[in-house]
Amino acid sequence: RGAWESVRRHFRHLGIDPDRDDFTAVGVGDMSGDVFGNAMLLSEHIQLVAAFDHRHVFLDPDPDAAQSFAERRRLFEMPRSSWADYSPDLISAGGGVYARALKAIPVSPEVRKRLAIDDGVVAVTPAELIRAILRAPVDLLYNGGIGTYVKAAPESHSAVGDKANDAVRVDGAQLRCRSVAEGGNLGFTQDGRVEYALTGGRINTDAIDNSAGVDTSDHEVNIKIVVDGAVRAGELSATDRNTLLVSMTDEVAALVLRDNYRQNRALDNGRAQAGVMEGVHVRFMHSLEGVGHLNRDVERLPSDEQLADRHNAGLGLTAPELAVLLAYAKIALEEELLASELPDDGDFVPELVRAFPSAVRERFLERIRAHTLRREITATALVNGLVNRAGTTFAFRIGEETGAHGPDIARAHETARAVFDQDALWRDIEALDRMVDVDVQTDMYLASRRLVERGARWLLRNRPQPLPVAATVAFFAVPVSRLAEMAAASPRIESVTAEYEAKNVPRSLAQRIAALDHLPRALDIAELAAAHEVDVEVVAAAYDEAGDKLRFEWLGDRIVELPRTDRWDALARNALREDAAAQYRRVVDAVLTAGSFDAWGEPRSTVIARMLALLDEIRTHAVYDVATLSVALRELRAIN
Repeated sequence: RGAWESVRRHFRHLGIDPDRDDFTAVGVGDMSGDVFGNAMLLSEHIQLVAAFDHRHVFLDPDPDAAQSFAERRRLFEMPRSSWADYSPDLISAGGGVYARALKAIPVSPEVRKRLAIDDGVVAVTPAELIRAILRAPVDLLYNGGIGTYVKAAPESHSAVGDKANDAVRVDGAQLRCRSVAEGGNLGFTQDGRVEYALTGGRINTDAIDNSAGVDTSDHEVNIKIVVDGAVRAGELSATDRNTLLVSMTDEVAALVLRDNYRQNRALDNGRAQAGVMEGVHVRFMHSLEGVGHLNRDVERLPSDEQLADRHNAGLGLTAPELAVLLAYAKIALEEELLASELPDDGDFVPELVRAFPSAVRERFLERIRAHTLRREITATALVNGLVNRAGTTFAFRIGEETGAHGPDIARAHETARAVFDQDALWRDIEALDRMVDVDVQTDMYLASRRLVERGARWLLRNRPQPLPVAATVAFFAVPVSRLAEMAAASPRIESVTAEYEAKNVPRSLAQRIAALDHLPRALDIAELAAAHEVDVEVVAAAYDEAGDKLRFEWLGDRIVELPRTDRWDALARNALREDAAAQYRRVVDAVLTAGSFDAWGEPRSTVIARMLALLDEIRTHAVYDVATLSVALRELRAIN
């Protein structure tokens, strides 16, 4: 089921809904195997046109989806079944089941057409037929077997280390399927995955597709520590323990599939930014190599030169490579958190508790709090949430820009996420699955990420560290919520709202997304409102007036438009943006102290006029770079 979440994600990019639309598939495995058999029963719309295991080759070039689904279910429920048990009457014309021990297998016109085998070929060896199946032009290749079936062209078969499948193995660039799911482990070499992905194929890694299984084992261990402790203490009988464990099956499955879904979503977001983030990815890999975490050769990650070539071609890291970095980002950050006091902070107890099913939370809350692995569970939950939401390089980039370490960055992220109530927003975006294009959802996720990132950066620069998360959220949440409502109702966002509505996003959600770019100043507004003991509406109005009369909004937009071709461009852009925000806040603070903009501005009319004339000159020449915008900010600072 975890691998099937990857299938759903791949197919959404391809315009296919596997729960509603028929789609073609080939596979490795048979219905008696859990990995293959379970997967082939997760949709009634699978047209399984070919499959093979170590005993047989199954061919059904034009299957009836409903009929074949029922027959697959019958085989799955039959003990020790094989493809030879498939009813011949249900196989479409030209198909059949053939033993791999045969010297030659007949190839019908229907099979030639379905598998795109050359005209005139009437018989092939079993190995040749399996290679044709692997190269079939279908929607999905599902690996549910044992063995490595796909490598990269430059790799030798001996380097793969699976001699039993040398005769049937193909290259990633030869695949013609639109997507791949790896229910089995090691079905592809990593270079084979990358080679296939560079042709436009949709693939993650076996680790991502199988993460739900590993996650299930983690939950099982963590739960059993709690309930077994209760049994030893006489709080629970052995019989009741077993009944309790069985009762939690569906909820544990939902928890682990949720994590799998979020990892797929994180890879989607990463893939969307792979080209523009190429420089960041290089620096992140250098950083991991510098502390001995990463060996690029071992993990088959590209060299700086290879990434530069891809960048020139408009490409970046592929999904299989991003999956590797995702794992290393989590490992590195978790090590930092565990080496700190953060996992012992009472503010993060909810993260620990949420990792358990409701039945355990309700009956054994104190045992969860005293769990022997509580620090590890808390750190894992925080890291998974942060990296899946904020992206693979978030902690690295924020550390580069602010000098902050992992624990402080995690606190800032959790605070910003809660203050801006982004979990609720992401749930509403998730609810649009199958209703809007996946790229539209990705765009909305990235808009949310930008806001949380700016909020986290602000908290790191403007609040004492380590950040008291619960207290900080309590201070900001209510005023920021009010400001979010005001921004969503503002006429200023109507054009962006309309763009999202045109993409089938409900108006209320479209307004909330369109308002996100207007919320970074909310933290400043909340602080000023508290300092001046006025409502946030008063401060927001002062911001709008100062922004209009001094063109802060126009200047901010020009700064955002600056290129970020390398690290220094990005740092310069962020520095200008933060400088502009600081000047904006300084002016509004002074206006509130003076009582009105006119009362503040009248004594400064000459210097304000000079600054506005400079902005007019910059706009007339339409040259917006670090030099011109730095001069503009200098003039703003001169207004005191």
